[in-house]
Amino acid sequence: MKQKIFDYDIPSKLDIENFYVSKPNIEAYNYVTSNNQIIKQTIIFGPNKSGKTHLGLIWKNNNNAIIFNDKKYEYALNNRKNIFIDNFFENLDEEQLFHIINHCANHNLKILLTSNKLLNDYKFKYLDLSSRLKSFNFININIPNDELIHNLLIKLLSDKQIIIHNSEIFSFILKRINRTYENIYSLVEKIDKLSLEKKRQLTIPLIRELL
Repeated sequence: MKQKIFDYDIPSKLDIENFYVSKPNIEAYNYVTSNNQIIKQTIIFGPNKSGKTHLGLIWKNNNNAIIFNDKKYEYALNNRKNIFIDNFFENLDEEQLFHIINHCANHNLKILLTSNKLLNDYKFKYLDLSSRLKSFNFININIPNDELIHNLLIKLLSDKQIIIHNSEIFSFILKRINRTYENIYSLVEKIDKLSLEKKRQLTIPLIRELL
């Protein structure tokens, strides 16, 4: 398998060549990169910072889709385009989304949604929408494993021009870090700040201050 790298903040790098594939995200990655998608309606669930937007943009590019928001509601209904809706619970207009899903179904179009919230955690006012969403294909991005944490740290630190030469630092971090994508990202920000303040090579004692 070709290894890819995540990148969260730089739009120009939100492409297939900058996504790191590992066990926690391989199902989602295989789906968005497949050229033979029989399933037309899918939701990718995953924690914050887990790469859902990145995957959605890869899917969008592969499927000649549009990124939907409320300003594109009429455009979406008047054009037969596959649709990507990122973080669909944010500012959710339930009736609009219901009509968009119907539009895609009626015209044999694909629709991909992403969310960090499960359907059962949301109280729908529009029960028909809840029913439609529950019929979607569901893909989960799981918590990061050691391989993914290690490679995310390398990539995110490299983006900040920080190179850690002591491999024991990564082992130290892996044994102690709270295993969420947000915590990985937060730790990199702290390391960046610390390296600027200390202006010297990072060591385990320095990293210990941050964990």
